[in-house]
Amino acid sequence: MSELFAFVRLGFHHITDPEALDHVLFLLALAAIYRGRDWRDSLWVISAFTVGHSITLALAVTGALRLPTPLIEFLIPVTIVVTGIENIAVRRRERAPLRGRYRPVFAGVFGLIHGAGFANYLTSLFTGSIAVPLFGFNVGIELGQLVVLAVAGVVLAALDRLLAWARGTDGMLAAFRLRVVAVSGAVVLVAARMAAMRAPW
Repeated sequence: MSELFAFVRLGFHHITDPEALDHVLFLLALAAIYRGRDWRDSLWVISAFTVGHSITLALAVTGALRLPTPLIEFLIPVTIVVTGIENIAVRRRERAPLRGRYRPVFAGVFGLIHGAGFANYLTSLFTGSIAVPLFGFNVGIELGQLVVLAVAGVVLAALDRLLAWARGTDGMLAAFRLRVVAVSGAVVLVAARMAAMRAPW
């Protein structure tokens, strides 16, 4: 049991550690377009991301899938840049292709890439049986994601209120759009720099 909790703790710290900024930025990019009332849509997206990274984490750790680390480390910030640009480009979700319902697929595919990144870290930490480390690490990652998303939700909601107050009582929708563009733009800039620094060529 102590081994399980040790890997839960490792997974939690891996996702919440400031050095894991790329994964935190991706979660922020996913969350940037949602408000409290959109919790069902955001739940589908985050669940798809979880399924995606769980699949490649399991495959890579068991040796069934081998991916070059430099390429994965480069692709992770690329997924953040693409997500942020999509946030900015799609002004009205109800008019987007499939009314924006493609985002869970989008998040699941990108989750496959992030899962490979998690696996590179996990495989360096253990020898022997993988069942307990894999399960515990994945649970820790999910707990860490919940904390990151909870904090992001509070900060984004506060930012909405601040911007709406600054723009007047009729400015809630405009304030929300401004928040989406500002947060996504900042995330894109940071992730683009990461991608440039990690380019494998």
